[in-house]
Amino acid sequence: MRTFGTQGPVNPEINYVVSRSEELSDFVDRVKKGKYIVLFAPRQTGKTTLFRAAIDTLITEAYFPIQLNFEVYVDLTPAAFYSYLHIDVCRAIASVFQRRGSIPSEDLKRFLANIEVTDHVSMRNFFQQLTGFLSSHDNSEKVVLIIDEFDAIPPEAVRGFLHSLRYIYLDTSGVRCPYSVGIVGVKNITQLNYDRSISPFNIQDEFHLPNFTHMQVQELLEQYTHEVGQAFTPDVIFSIHKHTAGQPFLVNRCAQILTEELNIPKSEPIMMADFSKAHTRLLEERNTNISHLLTNIRRDPRFESLLIQIMSYKIGLPFNIDNEIMNELVTYGAIVKGANRMCEIANPIYQHHIRQSLKPLPSKPPARTPDTLLH
Repeated sequence: MRTFGTQGPVNPEINYVVSRSEELSDFVDRVKKGKYIVLFAPRQTGKTTLFRAAIDTLITEAYFPIQLNFEVYVDLTPAAFYSYLHIDVCRAIASVFQRRGSIPSEDLKRFLANIEVTDHVSMRNFFQQLTGFLSSHDNSEKVVLIIDEFDAIPPEAVRGFLHSLRYIYLDTSGVRCPYSVGIVGVKNITQLNYDRSISPFNIQDEFHLPNFTHMQVQELLEQYTHEVGQAFTPDVIFSIHKHTAGQPFLVNRCAQILTEELNIPKSEPIMMADFSKAHTRLLEERNTNISHLLTNIRRDPRFESLLIQIMSYKIGLPFNIDNEIMNELVTYGAIVKGANRMCEIANPIYQHHIRQSLKPLPSKPPARTPDTLLH
């Protein structure tokens, strides 16, 4: 029996997974058009899961997806970064051949073993030569570079790396390699551009990954019902979506509590009384998602006053796309632009935890002396 996943990317073989067919189709279509795509969103929103599904699709459609994860490169020097990047690209290439059940040519093996990647210029040269070794006279491979946890790239390497990708994107002299790029992370390009100069990656195509819709929450829960036979009543499904606003981790965590931790007999449907217990637990526990959220909003003292204004029914705050503080809070998943163009906390569960974290501790009452006891 599968379970609701709350630890890292979900796996369709062991977890219930929302198909996100429209979002997946949109992303694959952009890849086929040769876009250099960026997706920056809070952790545990389904980014990696979507990109893995895209790779599974692309690998069967004459594309050569090279998947990387920059998380392990944090704190490296630029020289070490490019050295390990070369090693990981070679491993990713071998993995694609293995998944296809084919063997790389001897020429490709020699090329990968002998070429050196020491900086962003040699990296550009590496990719420009790579496509010739991957393609045959009757087959032109289109390399797709997928980079997860991009914001862990060493700060000193950001500009050169992005400049090289931009150079490749704009080069019209031959077959472009990588043909398409997908960059995934939490911080956006502007936040990574530490010297505050104009971004070298102004060719980016921004991709937005929304929270689950009500229908997608229903789709997720129905997978459990189909396997186990235990139904969620319609008002429970509605309430899960309402109180989480479809945030993927919170949806899965709520379903996990309901199906694994409350000991509800499998012969009985999951009712609103059960949801109330799960909701209370979500408001009282400090899971990894809530911990990340609160850690991020404590990074900057300016966040506190802004959040207090947003949560004030009397004041409120219009959403301003050019406000740096607001944009950071959006990046961390704390706030969203509401239907009335005002800032809103992303969902009611987050609002509760944020409000509790900003609430001052009660002051200690003065000690009672014998004299005061007489009055």
